[in-house]
Amino acid sequence: MARPLRIQYQGAVYHITCRGNERKEIFRDNVDRKSFLDILKRSIETYSIKLYAYILMENHFHLLSETPLGNLNEFMRQFNIIYTGYYNRRHTRVGHLFQGRYKGILVDKDNYLSLVSRYIHLNPIRTKGMERRGVKENIQFLRGYRWSSLGGYIDKERREDFIDYSVVLGEYGGVTDKGREAYRRKIGGDIAEGLEIRDKVVGQSIIGGDRFIEWIRERILKKVKGRRELPAVRGLQRYKAKEEIIRAIEEVTGRRISNIINEGGSLRQIVMDILYRVGGLKGVEIGEMMGLDYSTISQGRKRLNEKIQKDRNLRVLLNRIENRLSI
Repeated sequence: MARPLRIQYQGAVYHITCRGNERKEIFRDNVDRKSFLDILKRSIETYSIKLYAYILMENHFHLLSETPLGNLNEFMRQFNIIYTGYYNRRHTRVGHLFQGRYKGILVDKDNYLSLVSRYIHLNPIRTKGMERRGVKENIQFLRGYRWSSLGGYIDKERREDFIDYSVVLGEYGGVTDKGREAYRRKIGGDIAEGLEIRDKVVGQSIIGGDRFIEWIRERILKKVKGRRELPAVRGLQRYKAKEEIIRAIEEVTGRRISNIINEGGSLRQIVMDILYRVGGLKGVEIGEMMGLDYSTISQGRKRLNEKIQKDRNLRVLLNRIENRLSI
């Protein structure tokens, strides 16, 4: 499988995931976990990293970090080397501890920082058997989970000096009792709704809004030479902002998008198809935009493909829209 595109620049924010080799444990006890956090604290100081959230699981960890110096690779390489060295010495072992390279998803700080922080904090209740618990029980479990930054977000007595709480809690009323309580309530809502972010990742590498992804696409294409065959680069090249797609459809058809959606039929199926293929939107996102369920989007795109084989006028219309978008 091709590696995701590694995007680095000053001020970039990442959701970082790193798993144990062969999915084996990377922490055997709390001594390891404490040592991991001590090494993490020293490393973020050394590389001037801002840490917004973390969680330690048995065989992997998550970080939500900002790199003011644009030095993610250097930070993660050195951090993993130091912790692997510690772990191997303590447990009298040799070889790799982690499974290949870490995974770093670029995050739109202005619009998705809070969402990703909450997703990270919910990890302990995604383990087998936890899904049978109720919301209150899961909140209580998360509140008591020791190896997570969530404690400092909902309880001022558990704040850790190497975590920056201010940006995320700023969306909930600030680093105050009010802000912490609002964040806790939001976590409860996420549990009830089954928060998921995997369907929001574009090009294997980015979680963000249309403007952010368009900005990254233009920035990356100017720098990524000789690597255009990477799936992530191809995905970014194809990506068009939702607004750009809607504008092209309205100009070619002479119809307002709201009318197309309300009336249904082949034009609406074209909108579904273009948003999916060219916009990088998932079926769930398109469904939310149109007020339809996921299965309707999937079936609509399937029916459109069948119609195009038989209807020349429909093929011509679709080609005109694609040409307007220059794809």
